[in-house]
Amino acid sequence: MTNIDHDRLFKELLSTFFIEFLELFFPAVLDYLDPDSIKFLDKEIFTDVTSGECSVTRWPQP
Repeated sequence: MTNIDHDRLFKELLSTFFIEFLELFFPAVLDYLDPDSIKFLDKEIFTDVTSGECSVTRWPQP
């Protein structure tokens, strides 16, 4: 059985079709958004709310 990286695939899909996603699910948001100003970052920030610690994780590059 092959191991599929669903997280990476979802992030790639969402970043590729982000404007279309907004058009479909949140059309009013596009009135306040400049599509050319969107920049996807390769990091995630996770906060442990119980201890208050924060960690940064880099997204794997395709």
